Amino acid sequence: MATSTAADRVPEQPRPLRADARRNRERLLREARLAFAEHGTDASLEEVARRAGVGIGTLYRHFPNRHALMNAVFQEALHALLTRSQELAEAEQPCAALVEWLRAIVTHAGEYRGLAKELMSASHDTTSALSQCSTPLGSAGAALLRRAQRSGAVREDVSIGDLMQLTNAIALAAEECPADAQLADRLLTLTLRGLKP
Repeated sequence: MATSTAADRVPEQPRPLRADARRNRERLLREARLAFAEHGTDASLEEVARRAGVGIGTLYRHFPNRHALMNAVFQEALHALLTRSQELAEAEQPCAALVEWLRAIVTHAGEYRGLAKELMSASHDTTSALSQCSTPLGSAGAALLRRAQRSGAVREDVSIGDLMQLTNAIALAAEECPADAQLADRLLTLTLRGLKP
């Protein structure tokens, strides 16, 4: 009789949340989204839990750390950015498609104070829950970059890692100068000029 090994076993699917746990999770996400919008990504997690009507232990049962909570909050925006990158992958002008996508990344990173900094650090830390955002964004951007490079519109030595860091740096600079609404666009335009062969 053959014995099964760990490699032979089908991994267990996580059990669905009970209705009350699902409601708690949804309230936590809603309140975290509001708190991050009001106070930035360093908003008090205790305050998020309080506003959601649960204890801090409940928050940590659903989201073991701040990055896990941020990752969950940003999934909707991540999905929209990934969908947009797939649409742009078929655009007639590959360089214009890349530029449009980079502008969308700058806009996303600037939506919550502190997000650009967190995304910059997560891009070098594959153990961070936020890498679940940065990794797929990097892959989507790499496909757009390769198309632009094949068309001859972008230098071959440009990497998606560099572009992602630049977009986050631009969003971070714009965050520090909120009175200048055009700063991010000006900085991105300057950056894009350096991409041409």
